[in-house]
Amino acid sequence: MRRRMGYAVLAASALCLATLASCGGKKPAGSIKALNWGTEQEAAVWNELAAAFTKKTGIKVEIETAEWSVYWDKINTLYAAGTPPEVFAMDAPLFMDWYSRGALASLQGYIDREKGFLEGVYPQTLAAYRTPEGFYGLPRDFQTVALFYNKDMFDAAGLGYPDESWTLEELRAAARKLTSKGPDGKIKQWGLQADLWDIETFMSEVVWAYGGEIMSADMSKTAIADKMEPWKLIAAMVQEDKSIPDQDSLSQYGSDAFLAGKAAMITTGHWMVPSYAPVSFKWAVAPFPKGPAGRVTSINSAGFVMAKGCKNPDAGWEWIKYVMSKEGQTKLAELGFAIPTRRDVAEGPAFLEQAIKIDHKLFLDAVEYARVKPVFKGYDRWSSAFGESMAGIYKPGAKVEAVVSAAAQAADAALAGAGK
Repeated sequence: MRRRMGYAVLAASALCLATLASCGGKKPAGSIKALNWGTEQEAAVWNELAAAFTKKTGIKVEIETAEWSVYWDKINTLYAAGTPPEVFAMDAPLFMDWYSRGALASLQGYIDREKGFLEGVYPQTLAAYRTPEGFYGLPRDFQTVALFYNKDMFDAAGLGYPDESWTLEELRAAARKLTSKGPDGKIKQWGLQADLWDIETFMSEVVWAYGGEIMSADMSKTAIADKMEPWKLIAAMVQEDKSIPDQDSLSQYGSDAFLAGKAAMITTGHWMVPSYAPVSFKWAVAPFPKGPAGRVTSINSAGFVMAKGCKNPDAGWEWIKYVMSKEGQTKLAELGFAIPTRRDVAEGPAFLEQAIKIDHKLFLDAVEYARVKPVFKGYDRWSSAFGESMAGIYKPGAKVEAVVSAAAQAADAALAGAGK
């Protein structure tokens, strides 16, 4: 998922907030603001949740759901105006930037008063929001990455469907066979769409599957170039096989060649299931292929945080608590986008027996071999610098070692700048 946010406004507004104290101690009542990113379909569910919450608690919720491209500007504007929302959605890799600037209120006191509140929550989803001072955010849903494939294209090529036995080399071989050219010599169908900008849906899985690392253990240095075997595989698919489309090619299809029926496979998360549901071709999902070091996928979450200095934090906590309740999680599961963080909901009919008939359990099984997407201060700058440099891998004759090393150096420079 390619994501951006503006840091200049964030840094200034958060600095001003450092001196503000979180309100508290009042009986939950009144009204709150709650902001999310998402589609119109998601907004409708959030409004439904808010109505049920108000009926139960008497607390009114002013819901605002915006597209990702404008979401962070809205949050920053509210902070700068001194009217931050009680609750707003947080992408886990960006959490440390907000926490480190003192912009968030601690949730630990509320959690301590709710005995057993976090029991039954997938522990991998909690990791991103835990700090030395306790929790300053909580996960509302999460994602694991799998391999989506076009069954019609596999049938036409006479290939067997992907399954749990597949390796990355088999992925490459199938992608090569599923790539074809038109009469004009231009590629008309690619074997695999893979994101070579953000690490979440392809690059991190391949690096881990070869025994490599994304970051050093203390998150201070980019380790992605320390092992070149995974990058040689990726470069071969891009440069030799031409089975992975570049960004210019993808732009012809609204950035999703799989959705357009122009790519036989894509590695992505459950969030794409509703988008793929209406397509005319048959499709299914399989586990991410194995590498020499085993099978690995990534796990990432969207969470809720509460603004330091908000007007009604106690009511804000009630909203977070409700969204994480069985009732709230069940309603979110019905959206079909993400995986509930509560095991009793994720492993029940609300998630596993959705109207879209695919192997939803596969995404839960992936938790057992998933690694948490790295979370560290400066992630967005790091990711942008790395992604921009990785574009060099598409250039004819580009040396993969040089491209990846340059990308790691650019990412480290961005990381150093983010710490100042």
